[in-house]
Amino acid sequence: MALPQPNIVAFPERRSAAPVLVLLTVCLPVVAIVSLTAGSVSIPIRDIAGILFGYPSANPAWDQIVVNLRVPRALTAILAGAALSLSGLQMQTMFRNPLAGPFVLGISSGASLGVALVVLAAGAGASTLIAGLDTFGNFGLAFAASTGAGTVLGLVLGVSRRVENNMTLLILGLMFGYVSGAMVSVLIYFSASNVAQAYLIWTFGSFAGVTWSQLTVYGPLAVVGLLVGLFSSKALNALLLGETYAASLGLTVWRARFWILSSASMLAGVTTAFCGPIAFLGIAVPHLSRSILNTSDHRVLIPAACLMGAIVALISDLVARVPGSHITLPLNAVTALIGAPVVVWIVLRRRNIKSAFAS
Repeated sequence: MALPQPNIVAFPERRSAAPVLVLLTVCLPVVAIVSLTAGSVSIPIRDIAGILFGYPSANPAWDQIVVNLRVPRALTAILAGAALSLSGLQMQTMFRNPLAGPFVLGISSGASLGVALVVLAAGAGASTLIAGLDTFGNFGLAFAASTGAGTVLGLVLGVSRRVENNMTLLILGLMFGYVSGAMVSVLIYFSASNVAQAYLIWTFGSFAGVTWSQLTVYGPLAVVGLLVGLFSSKALNALLLGETYAASLGLTVWRARFWILSSASMLAGVTTAFCGPIAFLGIAVPHLSRSILNTSDHRVLIPAACLMGAIVALISDLVARVPGSHITLPLNAVTALIGAPVVVWIVLRRRNIKSAFAS
C-alpha cells in the first residue's frame, strides 16, 4: 500500500504566524511608498499618488522620474528580495546547513560567470552592462545566468552526497565560487576597458538599472521561480527530517530535489543577471523569518521570507540612495552591513562554531 504524500502538520507555532504575515503584508506597500518618495529629487507623496493613478503632477519631470525610474526600481527590489530570500531558504533546508545561501555556496558566482560569458566574451561595447541586453537579449542573459547558477548548485549538490561535514561543504562551495571568479577575471583581463569597467560596476549590485522592458522578462521568470518554491513547501518540510525519512513518507526525493534545485537556480540566476550578485539577503532573511515566527514550517516560512526579503531589499536600496543627497552607495555594502551581523548572531547563538555548521 502506497504511503500518502508528506503533509507535515506538527508545527504548533503555525497559529501565531497570521499576525506576523499580516504585519509584513501591510509594511511592504508602506516601505515601497517611502522608497518612491526618496531620492536626489524630493517629490511630495501627494504628487506620487497622483502620478501612480494617472494624474499629471505639478512638475512634468516628476512624472518621468516616478514612472520610468523609481517604480521599476521598487518593483525590482521587491522581486529580487523575495527571490534571493526564498532561494536561500531552499538551500539551507536542502543542504541542512544554517549558513547556506546563493552567495556563500558560489551560486551567485556561477550566475556571474554566465553573464560574463555572454557579455565580456562577446565583447559588448555598451557603456553599461544592462545596455548590452538590447544586443544579446534579455532571455539570453537570464538563461546564461540561470545555467551558471544551476551548474554550480548541481556541483555543490553532487558533492553534498559525498561530504557529511557541513563545514567542508561550505569550503567546497566557496572554492567553486573562487573558480568561477577566476574565470571571470580572465575574461575581464582580455576585454575592452569600458566593458570591464561596466562589469565591475555591475558586481556592486543595484536595482536601478532594470527598465520596464527588462521587467517584462525578469518579472515573469521570478514569479515562476517563486511559485515553484511555494509549491515545494511540503517537500521542504519532509526534507527537514532527512531524505530517508522523507522517502518513507512517500516523497519522491530525486523529483523534489530537482524542482527545488530548478527554483533556487532560476531565482538566484535571473536576479543576478539583472541586479548583479547581491550578498547576504539569501542567508540573513530566512533566519530572521525563523526567529520572528519561531517555526520551521515552510508553509508559513516561505511567504514570510518572501515578504521580509522584499522589505529588507527596499530598505537596503533606500539606504544606498542616501536620501537628500546625490550620493549612491554600492548596494552590496549596505546589504553586508545588514546581513553580516545576522550571520555573526547565527554562529554565536550556537554552543560553538563547529555546531553552527552541523546539520
